Amino acid sequence: MVKILWNDRIINEEDVKIGFEDRGYQFGDGVYEVIKIYNGDVFTATEHIDRLYESADKIQLVIPYTKDVLHKMLYELIELNEVKNGQIYLQVTRGTSPRQHNFPTPAVESVLTAYTKETNRPLSQLQTGVKACFVEDMRWLRCDIKSLNLLGNVLAKQEAVSKDCFEAILHRGEVITEGSSSNMYGIKNGVLYTHPANNLILNGITRRVIFACCEEIGMPVVEEAFTKQQALEMDEFIMSSTSAEVMPIVSIDDQMIGSGTRGQWTEKLQQAFEKKIPVSVGI
Repeated sequence: MVKILWNDRIINEEDVKIGFEDRGYQFGDGVYEVIKIYNGDVFTATEHIDRLYESADKIQLVIPYTKDVLHKMLYELIELNEVKNGQIYLQVTRGTSPRQHNFPTPAVESVLTAYTKETNRPLSQLQTGVKACFVEDMRWLRCDIKSLNLLGNVLAKQEAVSKDCFEAILHRGEVITEGSSSNMYGIKNGVLYTHPANNLILNGITRRVIFACCEEIGMPVVEEAFTKQQALEMDEFIMSSTSAEVMPIVSIDDQMIGSGTRGQWTEKLQQAFEKKIPVSVGI
């Protein structure tokens, strides 16, 4: 029987009750994280939990548990569900109160939910690469907040899927920002280029791991916006996310990138990333 973390209790799935006036349901008023589980261990848990609290602070949302307590509850949830490889989804909403756009006065208690899911690594795609397409970035201007307001991301992802693509590469005008659920990078002459971490993108946790990998393999990183045309002219192109890891993009809008296969620098980054996984299973 699946166990769910509901506030400070771990209960059976069917016993979870979310109010119909929960502000997460009605307004998307909340924040979330997705954390990878490798061999029963939570990967970069501290970084994900820190970012959850940072996002909450940015929308003036109080999480009524310390980070240490939340860590403990998440590990307990993994153990009870006996998850070996997969992920944790957790979210915190501003709570349940009569519907009004402004924050509840007085404040109500926030609602935390989390669950686990078994998932496999995309090993085949990590080798062969995936297709992507350009989609105009129509989202709000606080993409640095990992909020529940994801309709813009959903529409972009659906456009990519309708074109038989793995991911949408978002752009504001001609400038590449990120993916619908990922960060984007171009590689040219052995240098990694990616949009700076400002309000237009989410500073991904895997993105930060990739920067550490770049330092280890002697690959310069330039946090500088680049254009759609420059993206097409890159030697290699990659995306990253908790689930996709370091994923090669071999074509954009049906135009081949570089040789149209996983490049040498991409492979080096994947190998460096692999070494950081608690138990290596190989790619």
